[in-house]
Amino acid sequence: MTNLAEILVEATEMYPERAAVRLDDAVLTYQDLDGRSAQAAGLLAAHGVEPGDRVGLMLPNVPQFPVLYYGALRAGAVVVPMNPLLKAREVEYYLSDSGAKLLLAWEGLDGEAAKGAEAAGAAFVPVAPAAFHQLLGGHPPRVAVAGRGDHATAVILYTSGTTGRPKGAELTHANLARNAAVSATTLFHLGPEDVVMGCLPLFHSFGQTCGLNAAVASGACLTLLPRFDPAKALEVIQRDRVTVFEGVPTMYAALLNHPRRGEFDAGSLRLSVSGGAALPVEVLRGFEDAFGCAILEGYGLSETSPVASFNHPDRQRKPGSIGTPIQGVEMRLLGSRGEDVPAGEVGEIAIRGHNLMKGYWRREDATREAIPDGWLRTGDLARQDEDGYFFIVDRKKDLIIRGGYNVYPREVEEVLYEHPAVAEAAVVGVPHPTHGEEVGAAVVLRPGTEATPDELRAFCRQRIAAYKYPRHVWLEAALPKTATGKILRREVQPPAGVP
Repeated sequence: MTNLAEILVEATEMYPERAAVRLDDAVLTYQDLDGRSAQAAGLLAAHGVEPGDRVGLMLPNVPQFPVLYYGALRAGAVVVPMNPLLKAREVEYYLSDSGAKLLLAWEGLDGEAAKGAEAAGAAFVPVAPAAFHQLLGGHPPRVAVAGRGDHATAVILYTSGTTGRPKGAELTHANLARNAAVSATTLFHLGPEDVVMGCLPLFHSFGQTCGLNAAVASGACLTLLPRFDPAKALEVIQRDRVTVFEGVPTMYAALLNHPRRGEFDAGSLRLSVSGGAALPVEVLRGFEDAFGCAILEGYGLSETSPVASFNHPDRQRKPGSIGTPIQGVEMRLLGSRGEDVPAGEVGEIAIRGHNLMKGYWRREDATREAIPDGWLRTGDLARQDEDGYFFIVDRKKDLIIRGGYNVYPREVEEVLYEHPAVAEAAVVGVPHPTHGEEVGAAVVLRPGTEATPDELRAFCRQRIAAYKYPRHVWLEAALPKTATGKILRREVQPPAGVP
């Protein structure tokens, strides 16, 4: 594999008339997708884009995204996927930091995207659905796929920036192609008869690798949902006979708690996949009971293309676990001095393998810090059991230290999810004058249920050690989330009056 775009060419040769991508009534066959991506490569060439140039892509989950994504790769360009919700100053940063020559942005985003592109000195091309045919048709198609080499950068994915400004993880053609192939064959067992739910954002590594690239590498169909809504998702599952659902924990909780879920036929589902954050065990069990479909939980990061470990379909599945490393990947747990941690004890996850990024774009110091010895330090804390299964304890930076004792937010959240009224929970540290930190919990209740903070506090107190239970509990209408639906603990703030 010398260019990731070749997975599309190969799928087109095998399944030209099969549906590749759909959005409601709009369907692109593999032949359509391949042909339009060649036109997109011609469009980029007309704008002076050459192999190695960076191209920003700022679109929601619409068919135009894969057309332009594979078109840019076909032209030999490096794709810089961007969240459509970014404001002008953020757009400017992504384009300036990556040195992007061009930004392609969805209609309706013109104001912020155009201002950001202008400030960064990048060319700007608006993408409107009604005019997309004319946009592509005005230039000769570039049918040939540019040769790039396995270790050439294909995509620069900007990390969420929990510790300062976002850094661009350089993922190579080989990183992405192999991670998609291993996911499709050994984990999801995808084939041309499958329909994969595309509600994970395609600008994110999870949706890009496990959704788009895995589906295309298998000749499957990806049915898109531009904005996640549980009722619409259930409608699409029924209408398109979706066989594989891929989501983050908040999506599973939303589907499980939807009051009309019983009105939809989800019998076509054969597999569900969860990642992006730890899936509460109560949500996993509730979803499987309600939908009759097993959830396989996995783990990864943008820096690992992203899949690193999984509960494999042909092995024992352990609820609450992120499973074992995928084919071609190694994982270990390290202590504070870089030593290996014995089974049962908590350590930081370190990863190496075919999925490991080339490095952070133009950040040699950050790359050396993250990968000092060929092993990526993830910042995630975990335990490993006697069977080699990993169990995430928490983010290193989310650890709460109360009076000298370590409190892992996820453990407390798992207890809260056991309460029948709790839909979502986020446990955070609250400053305390003598303990250093106190345990606090923001809770969203299920529709139609009631529970008081005192009741939830007492519920936890009965189930976990005295130093762990949340002294401060407050109710929220919603919790802050990333674009992928992952709860942002760092943005959870206690209400006035909580120390």
